[in-house]
Amino acid sequence: MSKPLPASVRTHWTALRLLLVMTAILGIAYPLLVTGLSQLAFADKANGSIVTSDGKEVGSSLLGQNFNLPKKNPDDPNEQAQPDPRWFQPRPSAAKYDPHGSAAGNLGPNSDDLLKAVNDNRAAIAAFDGVDPATVPVDAITASGSGLDPHISAAYAKEQVARVAKTRNLSADTVDQLVDKYTEGRSLGFLGQAGVNVVLLNKALSEQR
Repeated sequence: MSKPLPASVRTHWTALRLLLVMTAILGIAYPLLVTGLSQLAFADKANGSIVTSDGKEVGSSLLGQNFNLPKKNPDDPNEQAQPDPRWFQPRPSAAKYDPHGSAAGNLGPNSDDLLKAVNDNRAAIAAFDGVDPATVPVDAITASGSGLDPHISAAYAKEQVARVAKTRNLSADTVDQLVDKYTEGRSLGFLGQAGVNVVLLNKALSEQR
């Protein structure tokens, strides 16, 4: 009759078998099941809500991005990018819309640097859009918590209509209707405020002829 294994060996063998079984279930089978179901049920969302234009991937509806003019000297790291007046502009971003560095600014409400940045943004946006600085919406001069929010307020989108229409030789009514079409209501009907996804709005704008 064979001698039974020591209790410590049996315990370790049981633990090893449990580890292998749970790895197969939770590390292989479950991820494959979830991935398969997501691809069948909502492939677009599962793949990152990619936005395409003329067959090319141009972004994601979940991530904001800059719409700037090309730099005159791309090799100059000190050259500041300038917003392109043909496009609706997003809100400021502490991360400069780099998905690798999602972050908010670390300046508090009593910071002189924050106050200066807000005032500078207000003046620059008012001049860019040709409006009274007092009417510039708050989201146009402050960054979101993630630095990657693709949405702006309906008020900020409306402020930009005249500029975009003029630079594209479109009627203000045409551009205003696009803003209305892409204005999303409050989440669940009562959370937050109505907003406009700038990425989707600019994609629709690019398709105007």
